[in-house]
Amino acid sequence: MKPEKGRAPMFAKINHVAIVSERYSLLAAFYQSVFGMKGSGLDNPMRALTVGDGYVGLNINPRKAGRPAGLDHFGIEVEDTETALERLARHPSADWVKRPGSRPFAGITANDPDGNVFDISQRKMANRSAIYVENTGEQAARCITHVAMRSMRPDEMARFYTDVFELKESNAKAGDPNHYLTDGKVTLVIMPWRIKNYVGQSILPTGMDHVGFTVESVEKFKADVEEMVGVNPVLNPIPVGKGKEQGARLELLKQQCPIGEHFLSDPDYTMIAVSQRQ
Repeated sequence: MKPEKGRAPMFAKINHVAIVSERYSLLAAFYQSVFGMKGSGLDNPMRALTVGDGYVGLNINPRKAGRPAGLDHFGIEVEDTETALERLARHPSADWVKRPGSRPFAGITANDPDGNVFDISQRKMANRSAIYVENTGEQAARCITHVAMRSMRPDEMARFYTDVFELKESNAKAGDPNHYLTDGKVTLVIMPWRIKNYVGQSILPTGMDHVGFTVESVEKFKADVEEMVGVNPVLNPIPVGKGKEQGARLELLKQQCPIGEHFLSDPDYTMIAVSQRQ
């Protein structure tokens, strides 16, 4: 990412978001069609497919036995891995392991105090490939601008990510209990989890919740989705808010993610929040 004039680059950036799906090729086509994300042509389709918006890579990984589908984890690219791991060691419930060299975006995988898994990589790492070779640092018109997780310990989680990765906390509006931690372009949203939030609907545990995109126009985005479905119904997103339980889910989404203006699901049920660029 190119720093603003007179401003030092951030220590860390959120550089990828990962989804697990048994329909991973379909999802790659969906995100390219509706959000204009680009593939590199360098993927090994047997392993995974990756598309990107110029700043963030969206890794769509095939589902394996015993592994749940859906929004799985995110990745953080840092200036210096050793510094990040020294800071991580100050948090007793956090830990890390080294990953195989075949992964072009994750040298290390770690867990936060809530047990959420995330990847750590270092800038200019030798095994970078696929979309990570071509990322310019400049976001496209439709791009990932936040990723959200549910936590029973949101305050502790916010301290962890600001301490280890120097993400900056932006001020929430009055009455908003979320923490918003940003690298300058992409925000990690930490939402308080309470079981009573799920009265009248299926209960979701703590963990990853949704991915957020910013678009040039929400109305134009909706029209493009309609056109896409008319051309190729297989790419039809899953509607949110239909029926009593899904209506309760949509209302909860609106409460928990006030920055989202429109909510939908990709064809394999990963939740998406869409907002218009201000």
